[in-house]
Amino acid sequence: MLILITSGISISSWSSASSAIAANLKPNSAQSAKTSQADKQAAEEYRQLGLAYRKQERLDDAIAAFQKAVTLDPQNIDGRVILGWTQHLAKRHDTAAASLWEAIYRSPTSLQAFNAIGIVYLVRGDLPQSVVLHSWAALLKTDNEIAHYNLSLAYQRLQQYDLAIAYAKNAIELEPTNPHPFVALAIAQWTSGNQPSAKKTFRDAIGVDVRYRSSEFLNFLNEAGFSNDQIQTAKQILASL
Repeated sequence: MLILITSGISISSWSSASSAIAANLKPNSAQSAKTSQADKQAAEEYRQLGLAYRKQERLDDAIAAFQKAVTLDPQNIDGRVILGWTQHLAKRHDTAAASLWEAIYRSPTSLQAFNAIGIVYLVRGDLPQSVVLHSWAALLKTDNEIAHYNLSLAYQRLQQYDLAIAYAKNAIELEPTNPHPFVALAIAQWTSGNQPSAKKTFRDAIGVDVRYRSSEFLNFLNEAGFSNDQIQTAKQILASL
């Protein structure tokens, strides 16, 4: 049974983060502008070019192509989300957040935009804001495994271990073939003082993906939203097996 819990963050934190959301959802006079079919087609071609560049890890070129696509077709939400996510991959967290807020203004129920911006705030260390954004994403779609998994990572860093454990278990229930929620759960259990459970959970992660037997492979977790401290904890659990 999935449980969405909002009591792990203070009312003041909810208020400040919600105010940040409201501040970013500001009117844009360009929103009503019409986009011609030719511009939409050109924008799609730039998006495809950007995806090709991103696959080649040419992130600067990809961002430039996506920006042209957004200029040509500013109402295309997917285009803005792709731009924001690519800026995030390039570690341009502030510009990534700005791009994603523009997407959210145009589509306040965009699950993809809220998932992405929640990760941006998580990675740059704005944990209360990340919790609010991912909580909203989980409300938009209760079986949104991305939101539950990232809520676990955020709450663990906030030392709210019971919540971190609960959300990791939700994520495992939703996506049992993904090893990341198992690692997130193991970290939360370990830091809460329950080392036996953490070891068992980490063995479950290895059962899902044998690459998690390698300490060096765990460095890859930084691309999955884990902080450096969380990666070191994962290595500590692995070494204890």
